[in-house]
Amino acid sequence: MPTAASADPLPEPDTRAEAIHVEDLHKSFGSLEVLKGVSLKAKKGDVVAIIGGSGSGKSTMLRCINFLETPSSGRIVIDGEEVKVNADGSPADRRQIERIRTRLAMVFQQFNLWTHRTLLENIIEVPVYVLKVPRAEAIAQAKVLLDRVGLGDKIETFPAFLSGGQQQRGAIARALAVDPNVMLFDEPTSALDPELVGEVLTVIRDLAAEGRTMLLVTHEMKFAREVANHVVYLFEGRIEEQGPPAEVFGNPQSQRLKQFLSSVS
Repeated sequence: MPTAASADPLPEPDTRAEAIHVEDLHKSFGSLEVLKGVSLKAKKGDVVAIIGGSGSGKSTMLRCINFLETPSSGRIVIDGEEVKVNADGSPADRRQIERIRTRLAMVFQQFNLWTHRTLLENIIEVPVYVLKVPRAEAIAQAKVLLDRVGLGDKIETFPAFLSGGQQQRGAIARALAVDPNVMLFDEPTSALDPELVGEVLTVIRDLAAEGRTMLLVTHEMKFAREVANHVVYLFEGRIEEQGPPAEVFGNPQSQRLKQFLSSVS
């Protein structure tokens, strides 16, 4: 029997602050209840992959966290600040929402770049006109970010002349321009041709390696297993199973998750 001195030391407690805390989140569109009491936590530096079939509520959950959709009920805390809501779930303080949104950056499926603006103009828009960053400073930072995502030579290019992968990398650079505390990715590769997926995933992988806090809705199971430190499986608006990637992918407990993984493998 090992002595107390030779016993394995206890693991260090995780003292990281919470970046996202979602509690009992509900969302209905008329009589259709899409989210049925979802609770989720992410600490600073976590990469949480959110997986599930079409219609499971993945994208709706991300949009509610950013208040692009109004939750029907529930509690959302961003960086320790609880979002104030009315009885119907709508924001009680619009200025608070605007302030909190400067800490969150969302990357969408369809890129959402302004087609009438160059890539550089897309990236400096929010820093200059919303955050009031001096224009010269915003331009300098945008050039750094575009170099970082491999688009340093596309500064004056309009989105129509970029591939889908280049547009999505530009959208990621735009999201980074506000220096967000949390990045929300809503299936960032789903609109891309297969040969362009890898270039976007490489950028996201690099961000994860930097310690960026991310919630990532994805159908790229191999990528989720490699990059995330926590995986959430949604089924019909509820969290069916969650845990470390090795457990969720390697030893799924629920029959629904087993069926889902077999269908996407």
